[in-house]
Amino acid sequence: MAQKNVVLQNNKINQPVKTKSYRGISTVADPKKINLYDLDLIKQDIINHFHIRQGEKLENPTFGTIIWDALFEPLTVPMKNAIKKNVTDIVNYDPRVRANEVKIDQYENGLQIEVNLTYKDYSISETLQLRFDQQAGLI
Repeated sequence: MAQKNVVLQNNKINQPVKTKSYRGISTVADPKKINLYDLDLIKQDIINHFHIRQGEKLENPTFGTIIWDALFEPLTVPMKNAIKKNVTDIVNYDPRVRANEVKIDQYENGLQIEVNLTYKDYSISETLQLRFDQQAGLI
């Protein structure tokens, strides 16, 4: 009986290119641009988290922000520290970013919060400015 030689060709299977691209949609953004990508999506996710008052999410009473309740309270040092911790926890809840520094200032009708954050996959830092207004909400 004759021996058969089986020759296997090296068939490389092309692996999908792994990118660090995030994709999502937003119904809050410009109606012509509902698709969000990368940094825009991450920012919108963080802003969405700030729209939830702590205790509003079912089955997770610690999720959300305390800022809505703090708007009508005096901005004492303990209150400022509690807000800074809450803001840091909210930003760090998202595994794609890290909060570096949080600044809180009062203005006429509310609080202005500046968060210096770093997008981990991109090694980009920027400051996100949020205004919580007593009449208008998050602006």
